[in-house]
Amino acid sequence: MPPQAWKPRHNPWLIAFSVLLATFMEVLDTSIANVALPHIAGSLSASVSEATWVLTSYLVANAIILSATGWLSSYFGRKNYLAFSVILFVISSALCGMAHSLGQIVVARILQGIGGGGLQPLSQAILLESFSPEERGPAMAAYGMGIVVAPILGPTLGGWLTDSYSWRWIFYINIPIGLAGLIMQDIFVEDPPYIKAAKAPKIDYIGFGFMAIGVGLLQIILDKGQECDWFSARWIRYSSVIVAVSLVLFVWHELREKHPIVNLRVLKDRNFAVATFLVAILGAILYGSTATIPIMLQGLMGYTAFISGLVMTPRGIGSLLSMIVVGRIVKKVDARLLIIVGFGVIAWTSLILSRLNLEIAPSNIQIALILNGFANGFIFVPLTVVGYATLKQESIFQATGIYNLMRNIGASIGISALIAMQDRSAQAHQVYLSAHLYSWNPNYRNFIQKVVHSMGGSHGAAFAAARGTVYQLLIQQATLLSFMDVFRWMAEAAVLCILAVFLFKKAAPPAHVELVE
Repeated sequence: MPPQAWKPRHNPWLIAFSVLLATFMEVLDTSIANVALPHIAGSLSASVSEATWVLTSYLVANAIILSATGWLSSYFGRKNYLAFSVILFVISSALCGMAHSLGQIVVARILQGIGGGGLQPLSQAILLESFSPEERGPAMAAYGMGIVVAPILGPTLGGWLTDSYSWRWIFYINIPIGLAGLIMQDIFVEDPPYIKAAKAPKIDYIGFGFMAIGVGLLQIILDKGQECDWFSARWIRYSSVIVAVSLVLFVWHELREKHPIVNLRVLKDRNFAVATFLVAILGAILYGSTATIPIMLQGLMGYTAFISGLVMTPRGIGSLLSMIVVGRIVKKVDARLLIIVGFGVIAWTSLILSRLNLEIAPSNIQIALILNGFANGFIFVPLTVVGYATLKQESIFQATGIYNLMRNIGASIGISALIAMQDRSAQAHQVYLSAHLYSWNPNYRNFIQKVVHSMGGSHGAAFAAARGTVYQLLIQQATLLSFMDVFRWMAEAAVLCILAVFLFKKAAPPAHVELVE
């Protein structure tokens, strides 16, 4: 029976709502934990940089399982694999909430990433199958809105739950949503006859193994490198060799394998190769900033989790507005020009953020973030158009897997790299600033005298307290300068992306490419 002849027994919109619940839950989880990182770190006796494992472990597991989603859904059936993914996601969410150590929550987040990895592609495939071709536009618009709205609500909802109850509730909230989606999916979702009759393709276990070892160990190195002083640690040197060998063998094997788990041959298409590079850098910038800004707001400026969530929300609103605008003009304007504008605005707003000080109001950050979010739509949709424009029809599915894989890997590496760079930069600034704190420096001596005078005396305790005050100011300023460095690095990365856009060949969007990100 051909795919177009089959129709589901239930109303397609009931099917859409049931699978969108799962997708909304998964996308919400990519942003809801960011504002709670300082609270998670404090509760589990970990540093904030160590707590970023909560984000990166999820993204890496999510990225790795994405590459096997096609085989798993073919082998088990889409409905069964969807149910398994939701159940694993719900159970691991409960385990995250019950965790009492960093190791426990990282393991739970890895399981959560494995469960969440298949939810977006499965939901999209089920939607496309359940609706007729002429009805797919509104269905994909609803899907796109769910993906855009979840990150808008995530920071604010996460901040409110953390301040009002506990950071554990940002994970517990997935349980009722997941169970509701699971019940509806059991009632309404069904596998089409051609899915049931299809023979599961051979899975590339060797390629999957090389990729899992290479990507997973690379993430561990990035997360632990700053703490272990990088290559001065023997295990990092040995692990780096294993990563390099694994990734080289992965590429070699995938190019020779008849049924590779990741078809690297599609990267021969220049437009798609450039688009894949750009989406990885974009993932690093966006997810890296989403992780670092709440840490800065709470740790440096004293904002609550809820207020920092409110500060982050305008970025999602900007993304939503730009999706509407770009959807109307993407077929009328050269996609490359739109991408340049998008990266240009990201570079500009990153420079604005790099000039902040400790006395700014939340609105100063919100204005930059809403513009930063508005730039996202000028990149995501046109990048999909120009990246897929010169691919053959039969390569689209395999290319989509690589595209999403690189976006997630770029995001996880970006978070780890930016947090590590911020830590190292803070140490460097601390050393530089402390060189100016000596007793014969008149500015330092006068400041100490003012603090001592304000404490009502010149006894030894007053001098010790004054030096402690100076040290706290030193740490504060060094940390601020390190975050300013991070934003400048983001701006430089965005400029690099602008230069890479000129490598694209001009091409019209093909009919088979969906413009919804």
